[in-house]
Amino acid sequence: MKKVIVACGGAVATSTVAANKIRELAKKEGIPVEVTQCRVNELESKKEGIDLIVTTAKVKKDYGVPVIHGVAFVSGVNIEATEQKILDVLKK
Repeated sequence: MKKVIVACGGAVATSTVAANKIRELAKKEGIPVEVTQCRVNELESKKEGIDLIVTTAKVKKDYGVPVIHGVAFVSGVNIEATEQKILDVLKK
């Protein structure tokens, strides 16, 4: 089971959109995944045991976990490229 955290800057609206898209993508690809959501400022305390962080806000910090910018799920721009990056991590 791969564990993914989807983080946004403030409210949970954008992370909910991205989290649902990641769940759909993983299901379509047959990858068991657990997706949770948090705010960017909570990442440090929630990163333990996580395989991937997807953010809808800009993040520069290194958490020792792959971080993918997931704003494509909100904007609709470059969704395929973002999905491929996520799959590349989840398939490892």
